[in-house]
Amino acid sequence: MSVVVRTIARILLPIVFAFGGYVIMHGHLTPGGGFQGGAVVASALALVLVAFGEASLKKYKDLLSALESLGGVAFVVLGLIGIPFTFFANVLAGVGGLFGQSVPPGPNPGYLNTAGTLPLMNWAVGLKVIAGLGSVVVLFGLFGGEDDR
Repeated sequence: MSVVVRTIARILLPIVFAFGGYVIMHGHLTPGGGFQGGAVVASALALVLVAFGEASLKKYKDLLSALESLGGVAFVVLGLIGIPFTFFANVLAGVGGLFGQSVPPGPNPGYLNTAGTLPLMNWAVGLKVIAGLGSVVVLFGLFGGEDDR
């Protein structure tokens, strides 16, 4: 690709990654969540493929495999933590700490630390989606056809 495309991609990539993380983290407060944020981050991988070519993505195959495994294991572990209560019980809600603050009465004004295990589940799903869609993008780059030009 041209220098212009690569320069714009270098500028946009951190913004797209940050926005994807924002969508994942705020999934319990706003529309969005793990799947939507993961798809945004995977679109950044597609931008890398288009701007820098398939050689730039080959080194990420093992990382994507590890992320997918981590996301799946994290989701299952978070589901099993609540087994003494009920499957996927929100055991961190209201207990204090990073994700367990009490929800204020009335509408939630947007406090991130009031959701208990929900943000952690959003991150687990986000990792699975990033890795899954990212793997598809990598496969397109590795096994795609010749250039149409």
